[in-house]
Amino acid sequence: MFTSLGVISCYAHNRVRRFLVASRARMASSTGLLHSATPPRVPTKHEKCYDPHDPTLKFVDKEDDLDFLYEGFKSLRAQMSCGHAVTPTSLTNWCRRLLDQGESRFVCGGSGCSAEWTFSEVWKMALLTPQETEHFRKKLAVNAALQTLITKSCPVCRSTVTRENGSDLNVLCEVCTADKGQPFEFCWQCLREWKGPRPRKDRCENDGCCNQSLKTLKECPDISFDSVKGVHGCPSVRACPTCGLLLEHSKRRCKSLPCPRCKVKFCFVCLKIFTECMKTSDPYAACSSGVAPRQTSIPVWKKK
Repeated sequence: MFTSLGVISCYAHNRVRRFLVASRARMASSTGLLHSATPPRVPTKHEKCYDPHDPTLKFVDKEDDLDFLYEGFKSLRAQMSCGHAVTPTSLTNWCRRLLDQGESRFVCGGSGCSAEWTFSEVWKMALLTPQETEHFRKKLAVNAALQTLITKSCPVCRSTVTRENGSDLNVLCEVCTADKGQPFEFCWQCLREWKGPRPRKDRCENDGCCNQSLKTLKECPDISFDSVKGVHGCPSVRACPTCGLLLEHSKRRCKSLPCPRCKVKFCFVCLKIFTECMKTSDPYAACSSGVAPRQTSIPVWKKK
């Protein structure tokens, strides 16, 4: 009986539903929950449905709070931990959109709600397939890494600080500077109050301040490619030669790697831009210039 009510509600009250969802979208947009953009109007190709006999789900006879495109998914509605009603497909679409926009957290898109969901809750409630689970995990990791490169929290006031000069570890916190009435600077690397001369790109004078990325590049083991022949002594972690993002090769397929940050494809072995490498080599063979040595500095991305 409950299933019938849910389906009837979805179709018989479609006009009311459109009004409610449109209003909710406008409210969410005004509060920043929609990230100042409307969802791309691409219809969902494959719909997922909850098992009506799943005792771990709390089913509700409510509208789908995340169906911003008015697709009218047929699945029963289940209640998230924040109280909003979703279907597995609408939840999947919403979370994928957050990831595509660079988010590293799953935040509810319901009207007036800023609740954060755990990955395990999203995995369960969205009925993520193995392929979706792998994609979501990788995208979360990449987004989190990119955000760490761009912004960090001040060690004193916890406000978000953006690093303007990628070659200088000395960063000024404007919030603390205003509160203290004098400049407050901290180290981007060790996240402690700055000590020593500036600018510096290697470390400050605090004890124990070191570049973990350089340490990783120095100490990571060598990689053994499954398909690339004749390559020996290649580190398993490289810094992208264009933007400096640390990347690890999966060992599978060819020696190239597209950087998720700057989108530049480079050779993991010789560290040349891949098109340059391919002028004297092929994707599954050793490079003519040999294996590039372990990197001792992190490239700084010079955006054009």
